[in-house]
Amino acid sequence: MTTVTPPAPTRERILGQRYAATTVGMFALIAFVAFEAMAVVTVMPTVAADLDGVSLFALSFAAPLAGGVVGMVAAGMWSDRRGPAGPLAASMVLFSLGLLVCGTAPSMDVLVAGRVLQGLGGGALTVGLYVVVGLVYPAVLQPAVFASFAAAWVLPSLFGPAVAALVADLIGWRWVFLGTVALVAVAGLLIAPALRGLADQVTRGAPVPASRLLWATLAAGGALALELLGSSQGSRALLAFAALALVVVAVRPLVPRGTLTATRGLPAVIGTRGLMSAGFFTAEAYIVFVLQEDWSLTPGRAGLALTVVGITWATASQVQSRLGARVSDERLMLVGSALVLAGTASLAASVWLHVPALLAGAAYVVAGAGMGLGYPRTGVAMLAASTDRDRGFNSAALSIADSLGAAVALAVTGVVFTLAGRAGLDPFLAVFGVAVALAVAGLLTATRTRLS
Repeated sequence: MTTVTPPAPTRERILGQRYAATTVGMFALIAFVAFEAMAVVTVMPTVAADLDGVSLFALSFAAPLAGGVVGMVAAGMWSDRRGPAGPLAASMVLFSLGLLVCGTAPSMDVLVAGRVLQGLGGGALTVGLYVVVGLVYPAVLQPAVFASFAAAWVLPSLFGPAVAALVADLIGWRWVFLGTVALVAVAGLLIAPALRGLADQVTRGAPVPASRLLWATLAAGGALALELLGSSQGSRALLAFAALALVVVAVRPLVPRGTLTATRGLPAVIGTRGLMSAGFFTAEAYIVFVLQEDWSLTPGRAGLALTVVGITWATASQVQSRLGARVSDERLMLVGSALVLAGTASLAASVWLHVPALLAGAAYVVAGAGMGLGYPRTGVAMLAASTDRDRGFNSAALSIADSLGAAVALAVTGVVFTLAGRAGLDPFLAVFGVAVALAVAGLLTATRTRLS
């Protein structure tokens, strides 16, 4: 009698035949959004000068944030009711429309309106893609998918500014916006086959109260007002505190109950994501600035810190994806949060002790490694705690915590920077002190992320 040994099951991969087109399409969409973000930073001074709109320079960056929060909530509500195909299609249309408005804007006011549309589309896009990951990919592949999202942000950070500068120099800044529209359409065609039939896999949730959109609008408006009023004095400073209170009140209905108090489980996962982002991006906003001011580095040399940390983030993301289920989500969130704390604390110490610039940059890289390890697992843990009825809401909550956490932290540190300078203190040390405090809160919250 001959015994036939069955063939070993083939291990599925995100670039295998079944998932390749979807993976490439999602990667491309994230990369194009990231490229646009990097490119706009490069060309916006030229845009503001050309359109005589320097006074609206800061608003042009804050506008996508405001639109993004509303887009996230709308996409989450829509996804829970009808699946992600509709929200993704709408997000690509809105994002592309925003690009067209910006690329043809006759004035800075119109360009800011286009940036709002970009934010609406970009925020909805992120939530839609998270829902697709939860529906299309098995849990074992999700860490690798989120690692690919991290890589999709790294490539634009390496080449985006140079490409944008070249395009603006050769054919004009408008084509930095207009040239991306066709690329978004191609990415949409790649992901389209995976979207067919997804609506049939979704269990219809209960009707979602429209008040969520109102709360999202209030949260976005509060964050925008905080950004604009944060460095004011007198009565305008009191309005900034009112704006901060409005954000806190408005965000509560947009996240799982208990998120603001770090209740164990999913709320703590959402909170960990927000606090990690807040601590890390506070450090990112000032790392190049401090390297130029305190160590007299050129902008090019100081900017290398951003490039290295981007590579480190992507590499650490690949490491966590290869670890897979061998290391739990909560363990990697804890390790990641600890590394963000170690990096921000070392950066603060570097400013205080004025150690060599290389050590200050290395401290920031440690924080980037922490983001690479812990950040993707917040998405995996969120999907593991979600069902068809709330996957969209939870995906939106994670993105809102990420976006608003960083935005509010940056607005607050802007105030701290200004006040420390007026008081004769080291403003950079004060800002990095805030980053450390946020990282401590993130580490404490990460200890409560176990789902069961």
